[in-house]
Amino acid sequence: MGVNLLAANTHNTSMHMTGSGIYAPEAVKVYHYDMETESGQLMLSELKSRPRSEPTYPAPVDWSAYAKGIKPFLSEQLDFPGMIYFDEFTFTELKRNAGNYTVCQKDLCCHLTYKMSEKRTDEVYALGAFDGLHTVEGQYYLQICTLLKCQTTDLRTCGEPVGSAFTKFEEFSLSGTFGTSYVFPQFILSGSQLAPERHYEVSRDGRLQSRSGAPLPILVMALYGRVFEKDPPRLGQGPGKSQ
Repeated sequence: MGVNLLAANTHNTSMHMTGSGIYAPEAVKVYHYDMETESGQLMLSELKSRPRSEPTYPAPVDWSAYAKGIKPFLSEQLDFPGMIYFDEFTFTELKRNAGNYTVCQKDLCCHLTYKMSEKRTDEVYALGAFDGLHTVEGQYYLQICTLLKCQTTDLRTCGEPVGSAFTKFEEFSLSGTFGTSYVFPQFILSGSQLAPERHYEVSRDGRLQSRSGAPLPILVMALYGRVFEKDPPRLGQGPGKSQ
């Protein structure tokens, strides 16, 4: 979004309200996540009042440049459906300790290149794509590429909540053929901890990729796109308009 963001949430674990944070365009300043207790926490941070004028302000990203410039990676395995927050994703399983995968849904194709330290038999990961209208607690059009750990080794649990991961990824690159410039990276490690910025970067051609070489226990990694022009019209508005 290119702006400072202060997110203050009521801390109620029974309703999955588990944290708050202060975020700047170039980095996460401070955040709090706690699923175990009902205790809140005061957070303080110093922010630039005009982040766009700072030398640390991120360069513009063409979120589909890389993904649209390569051919989809071929695979003989079948895709499968899975639900994340009432949205039906198209998934493909990561069956090797390293490789290249592509999964598509409608106009969105998601590409992943990765290398694990070891392919564990007790953990399963999947690459997923969603290109559609989200209709629960509001209606808004999304395009999402995600790499996630499934809850169990049963593929039917891909997309279900999970809190820990032991598989380490040494390298990764995630991209998608997004039809919007409003794309937001998400990168969460085991224990639902935000990944430090030193471990990843967003390239100007739209790849969320590793940068440190350190093995990371990835819980979920995603590129979350909002396609405002495909939102359904609201009362008194034309298609794709917002107030």
